[in-house]
Amino acid sequence: MAELRSGTVERSLQVSELAAQLHVHPVHLSNTVKAVTGRSTCDWYEHALLTLSKELLLDPDYSIAQVAAQLTYDPSNFTKFFKRFTGQTPKQFRVAAAAKT
Repeated sequence: MAELRSGTVERSLQVSELAAQLHVHPVHLSNTVKAVTGRSTCDWYEHALLTLSKELLLDPDYSIAQVAAQLTYDPSNFTKFFKRFTGQTPKQFRVAAAAKT
């Protein structure tokens, strides 16, 4: 996530790529993560991505398009991703967050 936060990543890793870095089979990695935590590797990644998305959206110096690009999304798919998990568009999230301060 540090690379996503800094904007130095061009694309997200696939589970198979992460497993290769750990020298394990992707199915083994997924099964182990699920057995130990009760959540899938995708759930963990999406949760971390959503948390980082919210942090970046709270910074008014970043446009929503810049946040999307930093997280390796195009703006449309980022909006769909964000809304699926929060029930709000990134813009609605920003407006609501600004109203609270």
